Amino acid sequence: MKQSKHKLHYSICISGAAAGITVKKSHDAAVELGRAVAKAGQILTTGATVGLPYYAATAARQAGGVSIGFSPAASLIEHVRKYKLPYDCYDFVNFTGLHYVGRDLYLVQSSDALITIGGRFGSLHEFTSALEAGKPCGILIGSGGTADVIPSLMNLLEPPHKNLVVYDDDPDRLVAKMIEILDQKYIDLQKDIDKHNEHWFLDTVPPPPRSG
Repeated sequence: MKQSKHKLHYSICISGAAAGITVKKSHDAAVELGRAVAKAGQILTTGATVGLPYYAATAARQAGGVSIGFSPAASLIEHVRKYKLPYDCYDFVNFTGLHYVGRDLYLVQSSDALITIGGRFGSLHEFTSALEAGKPCGILIGSGGTADVIPSLMNLLEPPHKNLVVYDDDPDRLVAKMIEILDQKYIDLQKDIDKHNEHWFLDTVPPPPRSG
């Protein structure tokens, strides 16, 4: 797509294990994903948790990107004391108060795309929720856990939106693929914004009444 003066910024969710064997195995890959999202000028979203999402969020912020966390807690106190989750690597934390299951759905619906790295059942829940919602999904092959199980599930279960799932074993290439898909998805919206201006929505606001 031709570079736009008013380029859209996409929110890309990094979904992965908070604990378990894939956290150690795919630590470096999670860091690379976070950096790639930030360097591409996109917004990184996670479940505001530890493990692989934390590594990605920290890397994105260190690379000058924007990192947003969606917490299962209803407040910062609950986030830290009850759930024992980090807060230092986010520009903003959305305290959903929806616990883990509800948080997953809120996170997915608030993101434009999802990338799965490693993972366990929670990551599988986020992946299937994203797929059902018609969100583009990237799978980092070779990162273990959920990410390496998904290809078999896709062949066995006849899932919806199968064409929206892309695979790669390189974090930078995978992020680039996701952005390419999103560029195509939002191409009409981008054209409308380019045609008018970045404040096109103000055209629908009536002028203030004249005094006197």
